[in-house]
Amino acid sequence: MTVDLNEINEVLLPRRYQEEIFARAQERNVIAALDTGSGKTYISTLLIKWIVTLNAGRGKIIVFLVPKVALVEQQGDFIARETTLRVSKCYGATAIDLADRRSWKKEIESHDVLVMTAQIFLNILTHSLWSMDKVALMVFDECHHTRKNHAYNGIMREYFQIPAEHRPRVFGMTASPIWNPRDAVESLATLERNLDAKVIAVREHVDELMDHSPKPQEIVDEYDNPPDVYPLYAPITLWECLNLEELPIELGFPVSKIKTRYEVTYNSLGLFGAELFLYIDTKHRIAQIMYQAEEEAEYPLMHMDNDHDIPSHIDIKLAPELQHLSDILFQFRHYFEDEANPDIVPIRVQLQWCSPKVRRLADLLFQHYTRDFQGIVFVEQRHVAACLSRILPRIPQLESYIQSAQLIGHGASNLSKSQVRGMALKTQQDVVKMFRDGEVNLLVATSVAEEGLDFPACELVIRFDPIQHMVGYIQSRGRARQKTATFIVMIQQGQAMHAERYRAFSETEPELRRVYQTRDDRKEAQPEDDEEGFEDPDDLAERERFVVPSTNAVLTYNTAIGLLNHLCSLIPRDRFTPVHVPQYSGDFESVLQLPSSLPLPPEHLIFTGPPKRSKKEAKRAVAFLAVKRLHALNVFDDYLLPAKAHSGDNEDADGRPIGDVSTIPDTMDVMVKDPWTRGKAQWVHTIYMDGQATAGLVTGSPLPSVDVVCDGKYVSLGEPRAVDFDPGEDWRLRRVMEDFMRMGLWWCITGRGIALPLTCYLVPMTHAEMIDWDTMEQAVLQPHGSFDWSNITEEHYDRLLIMCSREHGRPLLLRRIRTDLSPMSAPPSEGARESGYATYRDYFRRRYTRQGIVPDIPATGPCVEAQPCPRQASSIYLLDGSHRSKSTSTPSTVVMIQKMCRWLPFSYALYCTFRLLPELCQRVTDVYRARMARFDLGLPPVHDDVMVQALTLPSADAGFNNQRLETLGDAVLKLTSVVHLFNKFPHRHEGQLDVLRRNSVSNRTLLARAKEHGLEHYLTCEPRSMRVWRFTLPEDQYDHPERAPRQTLRRFPRRSLQDCMEATLGASFVTGGIDMALLSGAVLGLSMGGPLPWTLRYPLRPEAPVSPLFADLQEALGYQFRCGMLLLEAVTHPSFKSADCTSYQRLEWVGDALIDLVVMRYLYRKYPTATSGQLSWARSKAVCAPALAYVAVKHLQLHKVLLVNNVELSMAIGRYVPILEQTTGDDITINGWKQDPPKAISDVLESVLGAVFVDSGYNFEKTSVVAETVLRELLITLKPDMPKDPVSTLMVWSARSGCRKISFRKSQSRPEMRRNDCVSIIVHDFAVVGPISAANLSLAKGLASERARQVLEDPDSQYLLSKICDCNEKMAVDETVPEIVVDVIERKLDDETEEGFAALAKIAVSEVEGHTDGVEIPKEDEVEEEDDSPLPVGSPENAEEMPAVENGASDMQLEP
Repeated sequence: MTVDLNEINEVLLPRRYQEEIFARAQERNVIAALDTGSGKTYISTLLIKWIVTLNAGRGKIIVFLVPKVALVEQQGDFIARETTLRVSKCYGATAIDLADRRSWKKEIESHDVLVMTAQIFLNILTHSLWSMDKVALMVFDECHHTRKNHAYNGIMREYFQIPAEHRPRVFGMTASPIWNPRDAVESLATLERNLDAKVIAVREHVDELMDHSPKPQEIVDEYDNPPDVYPLYAPITLWECLNLEELPIELGFPVSKIKTRYEVTYNSLGLFGAELFLYIDTKHRIAQIMYQAEEEAEYPLMHMDNDHDIPSHIDIKLAPELQHLSDILFQFRHYFEDEANPDIVPIRVQLQWCSPKVRRLADLLFQHYTRDFQGIVFVEQRHVAACLSRILPRIPQLESYIQSAQLIGHGASNLSKSQVRGMALKTQQDVVKMFRDGEVNLLVATSVAEEGLDFPACELVIRFDPIQHMVGYIQSRGRARQKTATFIVMIQQGQAMHAERYRAFSETEPELRRVYQTRDDRKEAQPEDDEEGFEDPDDLAERERFVVPSTNAVLTYNTAIGLLNHLCSLIPRDRFTPVHVPQYSGDFESVLQLPSSLPLPPEHLIFTGPPKRSKKEAKRAVAFLAVKRLHALNVFDDYLLPAKAHSGDNEDADGRPIGDVSTIPDTMDVMVKDPWTRGKAQWVHTIYMDGQATAGLVTGSPLPSVDVVCDGKYVSLGEPRAVDFDPGEDWRLRRVMEDFMRMGLWWCITGRGIALPLTCYLVPMTHAEMIDWDTMEQAVLQPHGSFDWSNITEEHYDRLLIMCSREHGRPLLLRRIRTDLSPMSAPPSEGARESGYATYRDYFRRRYTRQGIVPDIPATGPCVEAQPCPRQASSIYLLDGSHRSKSTSTPSTVVMIQKMCRWLPFSYALYCTFRLLPELCQRVTDVYRARMARFDLGLPPVHDDVMVQALTLPSADAGFNNQRLETLGDAVLKLTSVVHLFNKFPHRHEGQLDVLRRNSVSNRTLLARAKEHGLEHYLTCEPRSMRVWRFTLPEDQYDHPERAPRQTLRRFPRRSLQDCMEATLGASFVTGGIDMALLSGAVLGLSMGGPLPWTLRYPLRPEAPVSPLFADLQEALGYQFRCGMLLLEAVTHPSFKSADCTSYQRLEWVGDALIDLVVMRYLYRKYPTATSGQLSWARSKAVCAPALAYVAVKHLQLHKVLLVNNVELSMAIGRYVPILEQTTGDDITINGWKQDPPKAISDVLESVLGAVFVDSGYNFEKTSVVAETVLRELLITLKPDMPKDPVSTLMVWSARSGCRKISFRKSQSRPEMRRNDCVSIIVHDFAVVGPISAANLSLAKGLASERARQVLEDPDSQYLLSKICDCNEKMAVDETVPEIVVDVIERKLDDETEEGFAALAKIAVSEVEGHTDGVEIPKEDEVEEEDDSPLPVGSPENAEEMPAVENGASDMQLEP
């Protein structure tokens, strides 16, 4: 059999030395000291599989830890490929939010092996997401990092906190276990103590190991000293032209730093390399200055009408000196920048321009080049790597051979932190892949390539810069793994120190290896003092450790600083406010100052730590003290996370659990309350029509007394009275009622038979309001009517129902008996249906002839004139007491032959009552459910009609539904929850509070609470059509009708429950204001703080004088503040640091909710027929930032009293004030989307109104008067049919046109700014508009949408929608195309995809048309705002100070 050797190589088999290490690892914790490329990871997979078998069923996991993000994917993929275990890969960009405990638990429990960065696992342990005793094995890749404050060491500190019998196994992997070669024994012992493991090496199969991990030939190569000048280079250099040293200091250009790096690069690479560095660095710095200027500037969009265009963007003007630098760079660009290939320089680099070091490097590369050449050049600095990788491929002797790329670490992501940006993980992976695939054959790399990453064996590795430590020497040499590989160390002539250091490493490395290769690892190491040398032993001995008793979350000196940094990073801020950070002062007794934007009393913003023996320890100590205190204040929760800083918790703000709604089906089958039933006892209710008793309604249970207007008549239902049946006549009388009711339904309502048992009966009544059994018994004897006309006289005209025996199911109302006509009379010649026939008899003979059989039509007797009487097939009634308008046209009449007709023995009043029965029964049903909901749930006395509306779903098509109340209730819920959280958590900032609120009022929470209270049992969804009589027993209760419960099966979507929750709040608010809404919220389990009114619940703020600064403001408001401090807080921007008060952010959060409800109530009252979508849209026009900024500036002059300490913000406000002062209320509500004022202007209006609300003791009615007065000019412009913004207009128009292939595409007008500010619109793969650029992405979208609509509607356009769109045709052909159903709780919608755009368009149409069938409209708070800004998030300088950075779970509530 032929064996494919390639297939064998794909299956890894253990080598003997690997099995040797594995066997020893089975006995104890070990550290495998093996060279790079020897297969340490494969040994770990053997151990993993073994450990899994030992721990089956114990619920323990295996954790594979790596020091760098790039290694997560690599090692995770390897383990998944080599085992059948479930492997999870976690690092900062992919990790789950730390507070989402349910998701973490699911993630951990659903996997066997977790491959993650060490910091992620340390966070998991610190915040008690998992415990160490639930880990079976920890694998430490590159474990030599387990020292000092590395996360590896932090994990092992937690390891030592648990009893030895519960600790996991430890397996370490490294090629360089000895960090300090000067004291190898102690260095090794320290690593062993830290990892609780023994360092081992291969002893029995050394030859096999050497065969698979050969040592390269090592060469020291000297190069000449660099010259002082390069005479053959251009006479004028870029450095001389830029003349950076003459730049003004205020420009902030770090000239000395640039000069130092220029000189370093000059010595290392030569003049061209230094010039290349200078070009790249200066260009980046200028771009950074432009970027910052553009971020801080507000573009003053001039007030424009439809006759003007909005400028796409306004250029940022650089300082003249910087513009001069930019011009010089532009002149030199053809030397240093190739737009087609940015990875190399555009010109050939002559060796005479390069340093001797680069020339020697080129010679070495040329000498060692082979056809399959692969090599790595290690350098120390990133900018050297960036320049060298660009230069080498353009040196003439290497042009045909070398394809190079740089590989550097992540590093700083902000240009202000680094002259060359670090590499993103994806870019690193791409470079490594290209190197593996041979697309690149030379890497110029920093130390990131020394360890961990899986490179192919290289035949040449060159240390371009001196080796600094033993680990770097061993790790970089390990990359030269081919059997004929060469490892070259380049050393400058005369640098004896560098040569001596290399020789020391080279000569001592074998000795160091023997330290752990030859000893007996079975001996226990003797404990010795930890000799790290950087921390005082007494300080270490005094360190504290705090464990939260309820969760076992751990606070240590090493984690405290990072926790404070994380807390401060979450404080909301706008782009004019720098990131909040804690400030430390003092040396050996540190003082900590927390940002004033934290809503804490002044005494909790400053902490003084204990004296320590080092500055760093003093800083850690005070941070530890602060975190403990903040935990006591509930700023940190019991998991030592910023309290409720995430929305992943499965409980509301009051700690009540939120049920799991994932199992609730989208469409629910529910037994809803229903008053209609049968039973042994029967109850009769007198029906009154305009005050006269006309009939009785008999049911199996008492019905509520109701009234309703039907057909212009006032109809009411009397109190129930028990029906007394004669025991001997019981069954017969019930049978009579049943037959009589079926007869009446057939004649008056349905026209068809009913098979199921009835649950209600309309019966005639005597003058004494007793059931008239005689009339019913006579009627049921002739259920189809009587042919005896002898007693029919003129008094029966217009009051008697008749029916032709040949036309069953078509009742007529007798107008008169025509004795002047007989069947043989001649019909009118025109205008009658019988016209054209000789006699009426001839007409009817022809009309009723079937299949050639001519009927027998009487020839004698009179005729009758009758009016068609349509049946009442609808149960729609109106809540406002009006009635549906009837046709005012004269009803048509027909002539019938009397002998062919029968008459119904009903009184006219009974007939009229039968016609109104559907509406009356529906009204009874609605009121019954409303009252049962109030009684069963304990709701306050909400008015019947309002409660009925709140419980009626749109699918009922009743003429009213709960959507208007739901929209109002949403605003009520927002304000009530905001007030509760604002007072319950006085020490939490806006970002934390808003996440709490979102979680407490989310659709998921509302659905869970509705299910908890059984709200679904009271909803009304029945259609109002009565073509099939609905008030019957279901088939499954047919056999036992006497035990029929008062409920019936209905089906409706689950989203109806959350709508009804908010509608119930809205109904309570309409009936009894905020106080009644609080009662209902408490009953329904919502986070509103309980039923007690706010004025009783919250004390007034203490009186304080108001500054004269605010005299005009109080006059404009029409309100005098009791507490001047509230007003001061309301006008204090976060940039204005004050020891006396915090910023306005918390009050702005309250004011936002207040304005929302004030505006919504105004619209709800003013436009009673507006749909919920119209109300929401009109509200959005008044509460948007431009509209509120307009009011703030024009009516309250708030920009004059705003306390701000940011020059850029002050300038931006100053530029926008004239624009807002010149506009009008109409223009700002209609064209507000074109404006983009600084958000601080609208924020301060919200905070001032929020301050009024708090100062008044949360008196909503009083505050709403103030708010409506302030907003009056906006409110009077609002109408239900206000024009949509261009984006919404385009979406609605496209959806109605049936097009499903439209999307937005973002782009950048200036790539160097790294910010999307352009939008194109793609329709059926055609870019019909764009890219259109503007000051911000929202404005660009609006402009693009406005233009796209014009293009797509233009008959002369090549992109006329009807020409390019075939969506409707495809839908007609493919009937399987699914309807788009949107559930934004499950996923976010992206208008940059065709599917997302179509789904958002459907939502827009639903809002416009006022219905939500098939579409779940997201709550405004659940829609994720788009962030079109770049993300230059700076890394902390000290990794120990930010342990939570790695998980990427930032809750920073950035202002949009």
